[in-house]
Parts: sequence; structure tokens; C-alpha cells
Amino acid sequence: MLNKIIEQKKIELERLYMPENKMIERKSLYQALTHSDRKPALIAEIKKASPSKGIIRENFNHLEIAKDYKFAKVDAMSVLTDEKFFKGAIQYLIEVKEIVDVPVLRKDFIIDSRQIEQSVQIGADAILLIGEVLEPSQLYEFYQEAYEKGLECLVEVHSIDTLERILKQFSPKILGVNNRNLKTFETSLNQTQELAEYIPKDSILVSESGIHTPNDLNRVREYGAKAVLIGEAFMRLEKPSMGIRALYGEH
Repeated sequence: MLNKIIEQKKIELERLYMPENKMIERKSLYQALTHSDRKPALIAEIKKASPSKGIIRENFNHLEIAKDYKFAKVDAMSVLTDEKFFKGAIQYLIEVKEIVDVPVLRKDFIIDSRQIEQSVQIGADAILLIGEVLEPSQLYEFYQEAYEKGLECLVEVHSIDTLERILKQFSPKILGVNNRNLKTFETSLNQTQELAEYIPKDSILVSESGIHTPNDLNRVREYGAKAVLIGEAFMRLEKPSMGIRALYGEH
């Protein structure tokens, strides 16, 4: 599936949409995660579907979800912009960015520097760079280019091998551990536990995928996660904000 997604991205690059550049005030994902009142901090995801689960939210309205997340005072939002496999859209991010006051992460498969420029143009505050998709040297180049253009990066890994190869190049400020294997789509919170001890002390560890209950949240917090990225658990609820309250034990 990962190979299919990357091949599709190559096709999309031939007709890459590049909107007009607007003057957009960018917000720092790093600052938002380090100054959160929640432990761990929360990146809430706006996601309609996924290759492994199909349609997750039938009644999907990205702006209503964003407003509900805003009401719940999430620390940041993640917006899927991949169309074919996740039923996302660049327009979703553009419109969400206009109504929220927290950093917005573009969640997509970045394989070309043109996508970084596109991310700048559509108003993203940060982008996802996937260690299992990019060679470490290329990932570092993209990372530097993004920061030069005012974007921050969530560098995502799944395996210890990938993490070690990246750390030989540099130490990302924000490191995500995807608990879901992108090749098999199996999910285990043990992935965060296994990789936590290898994460540099000055990097923010974000645990991604497979977090559904307060027990799950407590587990990854105990493993060392300073932030979590959660989408599916909230997308299956009529009011995602209620799910956030239940997850964190808020009243």
C-alpha cells in the first residue's frame, strides 16, 4: 500500500496545484506542544478515511470538526490533504487554517520539494516527513528547506532502524513514532515504548495512531510521549470534543 501511495504521489506531481501566496501568520507547532496544559499535548486530526479502515466518518464536514476541536482547545490540528487514499483535500487545510488559532499540520506523503512550496502557499504551519518514505539525507534536505521557508516538521518513524539512520544525519525537534506499520497496517502502542529510549532528550516525542482510551493515553505518557496525534478515535464520534474530554478525564 505504501508503494501504491508513493506511485500516486509521483503522478500527482505532474499536475501539482499551486495556489496564490497569501500573507499568512505561521504558528509554531513546537511551541504549542511544549506549552500545552494537557499532558501529553494533543494534535487532533481531521480525517475522513484511511486505506486500512475505509470511510471513517460518513457525515464529514471539515469546518464543523475544526470548530469543535477549537472549542475543545486542542493544541494543534492535523489535516489530511491526500485525496485518493485518505479522501482529504488541500482546500480543507486552506479553509481550516482560516478559522482556527492553533498550528495546522499538513498530513500527506511529501516526496518532492515542490510539495514543500505548495505547503507554504496553502498556509500550513508544519508538514509531515516520513522516515519510511524518504532516504535520511533527502529527509534532512527537506527538513532544512521547510524551516528556511517558515514551516516546521513532524518527522515520523516506525522502526528503530529508520530512527537510527535519521539520527546519524540530525536530531529533529519533533519526532513522531507511528504505532501503525505502514506496510502491514498493524498497530501496537509497544512501538512507542520500544523507540522512546532512543529519542533525543531535546526532541518532542509524539505518539501517533492506536490511541483510543484513557488507558492508552496513560501508557504512551508513561513511555515518554510529550504529545499524541489522534484522529480515528475522534472521527468516529458525533462530537469529537466529548471524546477529548473523556480521554483526558476533563469535565
